[in-house]
Amino acid sequence: MNKTLLTPIQLAGKTLKNRIVLPPMTRSRANNPEQAATALMAEYYSQRTSAGLMISEGTQVSPLGKGYAWTPGIYSAAQIHGWQQVTTQVHKDDAVFFAQLWHVGRVTHPDNIGGQQPISSSALTAKDVKVFVDNGTSEPGFVDVVTPREMSKADIKQVVNEFKQAALNAVKAGFDGIELHAANGYLINQFIDSQANNRTDEYGGSLTNRLRFLEEVVIAMSEVIGSEKLGVRLAPLTTLNGAVDAKPEETYTAAASLLNKHNVGYIHIAEADWDDAPVMSIEFKQALRENFAGVLIYAGKYTVERAEKALSDGLADMIAFGRPFVANPDLPERIKNNIPWAKHDANSLFGGGLKGLIDYPKAQAQAQADKA
Repeated sequence: MNKTLLTPIQLAGKTLKNRIVLPPMTRSRANNPEQAATALMAEYYSQRTSAGLMISEGTQVSPLGKGYAWTPGIYSAAQIHGWQQVTTQVHKDDAVFFAQLWHVGRVTHPDNIGGQQPISSSALTAKDVKVFVDNGTSEPGFVDVVTPREMSKADIKQVVNEFKQAALNAVKAGFDGIELHAANGYLINQFIDSQANNRTDEYGGSLTNRLRFLEEVVIAMSEVIGSEKLGVRLAPLTTLNGAVDAKPEETYTAAASLLNKHNVGYIHIAEADWDDAPVMSIEFKQALRENFAGVLIYAGKYTVERAEKALSDGLADMIAFGRPFVANPDLPERIKNNIPWAKHDANSLFGGGLKGLIDYPKAQAQAQADKA
């Protein structure tokens, strides 16, 4: 059977080799004083260059934007240099590689941000949310988040500028484009979702106001790299990290329309993927398609069959496969040849070293090992 997943597509002025996306996945291997990407991370990404589009793990735009132990940044010279070794490696295989830029807002702990108090749209604590900190071992230690302080207008302006500078840094580091993380309960999502934002100024209250911060960041980054090289990740129905919206279809259809106005290259939709999670309706997906003319990427427990249907129905242009790409560095080859997928080891997702990062074999190597 001919698979649409394996056909080329245009994005950011480049022809992608297929419609399979390596999505951003936190792996927490930047365990060095500089919080810089490492040679080990370069090896990890270089194993997965058969994806049509690769997106880096979430990369903080400032020290205050860090949510978890051992995540990389992109605001210092050392961090730019660290990512340069990664992009140089993956470009040897003609990969197209975007950097996901994030600021976690309230989803952090003072231990991760130099003892400071986190910032957010509002002074609201994310309930029942934990983050992991460096507890002196290679295993992450989980702690409760704390109450953030509400961002002032000066704070908002500063963070917009941090995203703008991070976009410039990403280009300097050799990335082909950037993805703005506006999903999963992190800072921008804390402005968008109604139950995470109780501001009474022009950044809160009405839907237009709650989308204002997103728009300002998009404009700032587009000015320096071009809107066609910018993607935005949204999560309309997820309740991760305590961000919940009262009217998600209305909110995120409006967000799609806003991003269409600014001609961003793609929207990356993270569907809720836990057991008993809310399901995005066909009507909701059609509304997003009608309001956005760029590339639409979907992620969330997709099988090949479900992915092919989404593409054939015209609801999606590309499909991201998260944890399957962890355990199957050659996932496109497995999809092409109907080779079963290996299972990932959940215990080695975060922290540690090469185990669970670069030691998953490709199908051909596994077959040879099984014969031996």
